[in-house]
Amino acid sequence: MAAGSRQKKFAKLIQKDLGEIFQKQMQNTFGKTFITVVDVEMSPDLGLAKIYLSLILSEDKDATLEKIKDHKSEIRKHLGNRIGKQVRIVPELAFYLDNTLEQASRIENLLSGLDIPPADEDDQEKDD
Repeated sequence: MAAGSRQKKFAKLIQKDLGEIFQKQMQNTFGKTFITVVDVEMSPDLGLAKIYLSLILSEDKDATLEKIKDHKSEIRKHLGNRIGKQVRIVPELAFYLDNTLEQASRIENLLSGLDIPPADEDDQEKDD
């Protein structure tokens, strides 16, 4: 249980600091793309952070993700400067696209396309 809460604590810390790094220190590196850190998952030994990103205003999300991966060492250095005194090691960073919004939109479109007939009042009265 303690390891789980420790992982969550560091995940929140890294999520907050990476968000600030993308918005303030590296805002010009990725053009007009607005990068949001949606979620961070830490490995049990806190040596690896899986970072899920949302890329808004990006014309090519895959290309932007590759550019972020190319700048991974620079991002990790900025992160180390922020959290270096709070952790023993700065974790390796693995970046992934968060596609939750696209999945939710696809599900909503599927549901709105369903033809569900309304329940008959007679059927409901029989059940009562």
